Amino acid sequence: MQAVTSVVISCAGIGSRLGLGMTKALIDIHGKSMIQRQLEMFESVEDIRVVVGFGSAKVIEEVRKYRSDAVFVFNHEYFTTKTGYSYYLGARDGNALALEYDGDLLVHPEDMERLLRMEGEWIAYADKASEDAVYVQVDAAGNVLGFSREDGDFEWTGPCCMKKEHVKPLAGNVYSQLEPYLPMKGIKIRAYDIDTYADYQHVLEVVKDW
Repeated sequence: MQAVTSVVISCAGIGSRLGLGMTKALIDIHGKSMIQRQLEMFESVEDIRVVVGFGSAKVIEEVRKYRSDAVFVFNHEYFTTKTGYSYYLGARDGNALALEYDGDLLVHPEDMERLLRMEGEWIAYADKASEDAVYVQVDAAGNVLGFSREDGDFEWTGPCCMKKEHVKPLAGNVYSQLEPYLPMKGIKIRAYDIDTYADYQHVLEVVKDW
């Protein structure tokens, strides 16, 4: 991985659509918390920045079990902002490149290794799987041309990587950070995000094969 890259894990949200009464970073995936599984994939990354908000004390406690050197960044506006703002908060004091990873996302470990070797700015996407998805449109080379709530070639799951100076204090979603810089290099991966309880049940089945 490029030494100038920080990894920003966004864990500030409430996760209300999931209905389990906890931030999604702490949900159990076959005996491991979501954040534990994520941190295991980033074991080789020097600069880990975890953005916290709702349930921050429990998230910090869980992260410190596995990464005592993690930097915690507080999103005090987690009720009124989304992951795009958490990405900005985590990236602004980090390294030249900031890899954004949502706290409700699981990427196949082999694909995450490949992403960590990528250079420059890029967007990852996956086959359609989630109940409430944002879609991406791509060209013949796989580059991302746009995002849509209606339809697209694949599902926008993340992660993504941007230059720090390109990440702005926007209140919306991460794809709002990306749209001004499209088209961008796209990489298809095996990934699933958990927005609803049905997504959670699906992920429990999928990761058995990982």
